[in-house]
Amino acid sequence: MQIEIAKGAGFCFGVERAIELARKAAEDYGEVYTLGALIHNTQVTDSLAEAGIRIAETAEDARGKTLIIRSHGVPESTERHAREVCARVIDATCPFVKKIHKIVSEQTQGKVIVLGDSAHPETIGIIGHSSVPAFACTDMEEIRGLFDSGAISKDESAALVSTTTFDRGRFLEYSQRLREENSRVSIYDTICSATSERQKNSEELAQRAGMMIVVGGRSSSNTRKLADICSRHCTTVWVESAAELSKQSFAGLQPDTLIGITAGASTPCQSYMEVLQMSEEIITTNENEEDFASLLEQSFRRVYKNNRVTATVVAINKNEAVVELGTKQTGYIPLEELTNDPNAQVSDVVSVGDEIEAIVTSVDDSNGVIMLSKKRVDAAIGMEKLAAAYNAGETLEGVVVSDVKGGIIVITNGTRVFIPASQTGVPRSGKLSDLVKKTVSYKIIEINEQRGRVVGSIKQANKEVRDAERAKFWETIEVGMKFEGEVRSIEDYGVFVDIGPVDGLVRTTDLTWNRVGHPKDIVKEGDKINVIVKSVDLDRKRVSLSAKDPEDNPWTKFVAEYAKGDIIKATIVSITDFGAFAQIIPGVDGLIHISQISTERVTNIASVLSVGQEVDVKIIDIEEEKNRVSLSIKALMEEAAPADDAE
Repeated sequence: MQIEIAKGAGFCFGVERAIELARKAAEDYGEVYTLGALIHNTQVTDSLAEAGIRIAETAEDARGKTLIIRSHGVPESTERHAREVCARVIDATCPFVKKIHKIVSEQTQGKVIVLGDSAHPETIGIIGHSSVPAFACTDMEEIRGLFDSGAISKDESAALVSTTTFDRGRFLEYSQRLREENSRVSIYDTICSATSERQKNSEELAQRAGMMIVVGGRSSSNTRKLADICSRHCTTVWVESAAELSKQSFAGLQPDTLIGITAGASTPCQSYMEVLQMSEEIITTNENEEDFASLLEQSFRRVYKNNRVTATVVAINKNEAVVELGTKQTGYIPLEELTNDPNAQVSDVVSVGDEIEAIVTSVDDSNGVIMLSKKRVDAAIGMEKLAAAYNAGETLEGVVVSDVKGGIIVITNGTRVFIPASQTGVPRSGKLSDLVKKTVSYKIIEINEQRGRVVGSIKQANKEVRDAERAKFWETIEVGMKFEGEVRSIEDYGVFVDIGPVDGLVRTTDLTWNRVGHPKDIVKEGDKINVIVKSVDLDRKRVSLSAKDPEDNPWTKFVAEYAKGDIIKATIVSITDFGAFAQIIPGVDGLIHISQISTERVTNIASVLSVGQEVDVKIIDIEEEKNRVSLSIKALMEEAAPADDAE
């Protein structure tokens, strides 16, 4: 077997510079802190700790001390705070990262899209330098979600940048799609040239090799990308150090197999050279032994990546299902590959003894492990069902499993459906998270089976339901029907009340039997009130309502208890040019005409009567058909006149 190291493997310029700055600072100032781990490599971090370089989680942890900003960079506000509380701050941010900070800080309008993991420190730092709103995305679906939700208007400009270690192939693909879909997006290629070259060289070697060994820390983003790229072409083993290699790591390889070694930007040369030495020792030992495992392998069937297979569940645990495939390797289906529902447990999806179909996602012969995905099979079947429902115009149901940038994710038939925020029916001031774990009805408004993209709309489904309810309402509505409604809005002339499928108008005079100044004096928005249908206009689709209960009609009480000629007490409630209105009982007012106020001529009513004044009056007329009552103070004066004269 031959072993070849990829060109450009190991430390990049930015990492090497950061380590040199840290070691020099330790020599100059003694006690030195880095804001977070300087690089994602355990061996290097341990070595720095031996040199007196400690890790601070926040700037406060290094208050009054020397603090080093690592190569990933930090948000502008974080650096500003650090300079306020620390004795000195040494900026070891990679120059390539600094370039991205400058680009986003110079954006004066529109929005910024950052291709990168939102939780990665480099992404956080970039967003923290943007002078306009910025969003982190990892794939094209999330980018489109920003435009679909209105987070970025299709009419406004936007800038696209990426973290320095983003996969160049994906960056070029997304850039091309954005150019086709939105001409107002400015695209900046900010991937580090050394990173691109390392990815390119590693991929070229992986295409020729039968096995790749990727060396680097488990938390290193760029090392993870190298492992992903290499695994597309051959068996790939990711190790942090030579100690993780064993005889099994190379089991099953043919004598003429080329083995490639590459390393992440945070991996020192010593680490991958130790991997090279260990690999040579193990291979030499293997070539001098007859490997019984290779003979046994012939009795097992082989499976390959992307094969669709039938597997039997033999065990389940908290995080995965263990399956038997009839191969020499053990099959595992992680919980996240069993179902799209993030709230489900393994036992909710499968049981021991179940026979299921799954897709092979990776084959690791060196460790005897096959990884599979059940949800990819379910999604393919579910996509067919969703396509049929889309063509038939059916309304579907699904469970909301998460809220994401620009919308929510619903699972139906094991398939993810994206519903933009603008199609959820949730107002801008509302929270999409309130929908999580709820079952919703929706219509499919877009489907792309090739790309596995399904877009739905709760609003459209709700509209169909409301339209059907309105149609039924207008078919069955009759004068005299009673409803309990909710006050939706208040106008000067009345209030609109929600009675289900439609809103009806209750005019001010129909709100109460009592005198009303303004509707807001009687009700407020959100109040529940009982109403009766007063009239219906089917042509104009309008309904008039009344909140006055006929059984409480004060006029009925008045005519039963009072008669023409009665002398009563009444309270002045309003004054007009032609007279004054006085309340007899709540809901029934009588008019004291200006000619009936006094035996003397009255020209200014306000000089004789005032609102709130209680007066003795005589009922001189009752018009039951018109609900009118005429009152007189003058009549009482005239009746009392003879007695006064006699005295």
